[in-house]
Amino acid sequence: MNKVILSVKNLTKSIGKKQLLHQISLDIYEGEIYGLLGPNGSGKTTLIRSILGLVHIDSGEIVINQLSIDTHFEKAISNIGAIVENPEFYPFMTGYQNLTHYANMHDGVTNERIDEVIDLVNLKDAIYDKVETYSLGMRQRLGIAQAVLHKPKLLILDEPTNGLDPAGIRELRTYLKDLCEKEKVSVMIASHLLKEVEDLCSRAAVIRDGRILAVKEIKKQNEEIIEVRFEVTESERALHILMPEFNAVIHKNGITLKAKKEDIPKINHILVQEKMEIYSILPVYKSLEDSFMELTEDIVHDEVN
Repeated sequence: MNKVILSVKNLTKSIGKKQLLHQISLDIYEGEIYGLLGPNGSGKTTLIRSILGLVHIDSGEIVINQLSIDTHFEKAISNIGAIVENPEFYPFMTGYQNLTHYANMHDGVTNERIDEVIDLVNLKDAIYDKVETYSLGMRQRLGIAQAVLHKPKLLILDEPTNGLDPAGIRELRTYLKDLCEKEKVSVMIASHLLKEVEDLCSRAAVIRDGRILAVKEIKKQNEEIIEVRFEVTESERALHILMPEFNAVIHKNGITLKAKKEDIPKINHILVQEKMEIYSILPVYKSLEDSFMELTEDIVHDEVN
């Protein structure tokens, strides 16, 4: 089993009479990109600030790389690099000067390490330019370089693609995946964008109103088939052949039925044995968006009513 880098257990946080976090629990493993998916105001940033020790929690436990922030705060937090909202730099200094300045705040960050992170985020050509000349995407990459200078075990990013164009989002995705692969860094990404989380993460916690509704295995969900459409000439005969084992319905040019991925060859074999002519097989996959809408449908319905 992969090593747990971040463990949050039964975390609660209130301000006055308003409870912001309700018994939040989650685990993040070494080398994975973990999504925290929810609308604005769902509790994502409050959870991040709690993990970073920036707000006091009411109850619960936060363990970072096997160190509790209650008993070993400085050592535990030293395992984290974070960008909350937009990264901030001295604009009149070069990218390299900013990294050097930040490196001086940590023990053991060498010039070789600075060069490593510059290569990692592909900023070598602009690293000696003043940061005030950087695009938003370049600032984001410099922010990641700064956050991983001290070789943290966990990188936390709050809405990392805000303001980025499609090219910048694609670049960020590449750098984060390289970071996980090359340095075994775990990444937590808080976002309200389904597409961003689906493209980047292997798992995602769906959070709303300070509660985690579910944790989704995104790769498995992408392989979960909602329905399969078989294009055949004799729809009614195909329907009769497959019933009652498979609950199929007739649609234009064929039949549609719910099935698992491993059932498709079996269904195809049954139809071929019955000398059915099959022109196409089209699986329809379940996306993270489908899962998110299913999880929040009852809540949205209640709010409307």
